[in-house]
Amino acid sequence: MELGLIHIYCGDGKGKTTASMGLGIRALGRNKKVLLTQFLKDNDTGELISIEKLGENFQVLKGVPVRKFFKFMTPEEQNQTKLEHEERFRKVTQKAIDENFDLLIMDEIIASTNLNLIDLEEVVEFLKNKPKGLEVVLTGRNPNEKLIELADYVSEIKAIKHPYEKGITSRIGIEK
Repeated sequence: MELGLIHIYCGDGKGKTTASMGLGIRALGRNKKVLLTQFLKDNDTGELISIEKLGENFQVLKGVPVRKFFKFMTPEEQNQTKLEHEERFRKVTQKAIDENFDLLIMDEIIASTNLNLIDLEEVVEFLKNKPKGLEVVLTGRNPNEKLIELADYVSEIKAIKHPYEKGITSRIGIEK
């Protein structure tokens, strides 16, 4: 890509991951190479099943599945998650550079920085020094002001109403 920009999809509403995946599909449709990783997720989502069918130009770097909320993890589990997230951040960003990807999607990296699982300053340094042609998408709630300042696009998805409020849990093919 000639000029790669930085996107943030944030907010308390449903659709941040969906928006980033949509951009990935759009890029793939134009013969762009897409690389995705998802932090704080369990690797059991419909989008990952679909992506596996798209071919080698849309790759996923999966991490160790996270099966419970961070606040419910033991200190040992939290530390293991931190180590894995730090290592994967470095691995996925290096892979994006070394293999000349056009689009890098880091789903829930904002939550990972907010929980100090990935050092915010390391993310900021990557974004400041990324290859000129690499488009980068960050998702999650409550992005740090430093990330907002670096971003070219910041889209907030606001929850007005959600089925969870009625006790309806995530459904296969819609939220999962």
